[in-house]
Amino acid sequence: MSNTTNTTTAAPGGQADPAGLLDVVVIGAGVTGIYQLYLAREAGLSAKLLEAGSGVGGVWYWNRYPEARFDSESYTYGYLFSKELWEEWEWTEQYAGQPEIERYFNYVVDRFDLRRDIVFNAKVASAVFDEGTGTWTVTAENGTTVRSRFVVAATGNLSVPFIPAIKGREDFRGEQYHTSRWPKQPIDFTGKRVALVGTGSSGVQVVPAIADDVACLTVYQMKADWVTPLNNRPITDEEQASLKADFERIRDTLNTSPSGFLHAMNPVSGSEVGAEDRQEFYEKIWNSPGFTKLTEHYRDMTYNPEINAEWCDFMAGKIRSIVKDPVTAENLVPKDGGYGARRPPFGTGYFEAYNKPSVSLVSLPEEPIVRFTETGIETSEGLREYDIVIWGTGYDFGTGALNRLGVRGRQGLALEEYWANGPRTYLGVATAGFPNFFFPGGPHGALGNNPRYAGDQADFTHDAIVHARDYGYDVIEVKASAEKEWTDLMNSPESFSIFQKASYFYGANIPGKAVSQLLNPTGRWKLQELIGEVKENDFNTFDLSRTGTAADA
Repeated sequence: MSNTTNTTTAAPGGQADPAGLLDVVVIGAGVTGIYQLYLAREAGLSAKLLEAGSGVGGVWYWNRYPEARFDSESYTYGYLFSKELWEEWEWTEQYAGQPEIERYFNYVVDRFDLRRDIVFNAKVASAVFDEGTGTWTVTAENGTTVRSRFVVAATGNLSVPFIPAIKGREDFRGEQYHTSRWPKQPIDFTGKRVALVGTGSSGVQVVPAIADDVACLTVYQMKADWVTPLNNRPITDEEQASLKADFERIRDTLNTSPSGFLHAMNPVSGSEVGAEDRQEFYEKIWNSPGFTKLTEHYRDMTYNPEINAEWCDFMAGKIRSIVKDPVTAENLVPKDGGYGARRPPFGTGYFEAYNKPSVSLVSLPEEPIVRFTETGIETSEGLREYDIVIWGTGYDFGTGALNRLGVRGRQGLALEEYWANGPRTYLGVATAGFPNFFFPGGPHGALGNNPRYAGDQADFTHDAIVHARDYGYDVIEVKASAEKEWTDLMNSPESFSIFQKASYFYGANIPGKAVSQLLNPTGRWKLQELIGEVKENDFNTFDLSRTGTAADA
């Protein structure tokens, strides 16, 4: 009996044509993919969504490690397309934890009856464009095959886990887990000897979450980051009522905010303020929640080296005052970049955990890993034995998932080859040579609260598909000139970016990957401005054609 499944039957949001051709196939049931499916259904388009996992939520389905949680305010991360949804769902914390986040996405999918158009356990293996018909054939590893006019790859930036190639890793007889592929069943750390490799956002959350359970926890750190307190707390009843009553203003603010947050931009430059007042302000910012440490800081903090250095000195003082062992404290103070040079982690009790006798730090630049053995990790200083190794080593960011979908465009052009020297995109949603293929929430899109940027791109993607349908076009493809102009802008020295080129925002964490801009350094307002211009000019940066003439367009 074959395990091949053909899902191109009639879809509730619209009917597949007699040949079983759908209008849209969405790949990925994360925050963007769910929204894209909703939009397609609302427009009467026949649509299916293919999801590699057995549930919805994307990164919040896969990342279920202890204390995994938002560092964007919960209500700024969720959907804004329905006032009823906004009023029905109550987030319990300013920064919700993974179980609550996963429940939210399941609620949304069931609330809007989207689950019947989602195919689970369908990891996409190939997506191939047929120039003669202007259609895509998408095939999953389990044999599921779908034919559609359009493909929307909402695979996200944080989808493909990265584990460095370390000699002997496969020889280790204990348990190994990557934070982004955490098992659904809780792991018992009681009395276990645990190693954590990596101290980015995930590692910073894991350390204090398991420190009291383990026999010992050794944290292997390649680079120290400027970790600051998340300062999470419950949302009060009064705040819940205020959020519900103020939906329209909140929605409008989030839809236009350059950061995608509700945070108020600080108009004050640190250079205009006296030294004593700056120290008081730094204390206030240290105790402020989450990303306000960037968005509500002095407006010149990211580009004025003196103010940035002074803020870093303040944070270094905090670290030294919290961590009792001076050697450990110094190793936890970053030495290779100012605040904002890499993605800042936010923690709860992270530095305090190093005061526990069970927790120790290994600074890998001074004590590199030599190899894994059957029983543990050997460094230049010797062997430590473990029962469990946790990999908090991040992702193949930006292009990782898209380059693994087996996407083939015109004349069999492979997406991973076309992007070998870095992504080439238009507005972070389309690429030349790949008609009817969109990827909102991918490279060259965000520079802030990701769901807000990705939401702009999902709306634009949907508008492009509907425009093609309404005007009788089968094929829509971005012009090479438009792609080049946007990509050149992304990589231009004039497009100021505070992030180090050694960060994963440039792909520098992946051996052999081209170091290239993966974010949108021009910001949200530029993206929204160009989206508006394209729509006003009937998508003139795209070639639109009908089947049979597409190849000559």
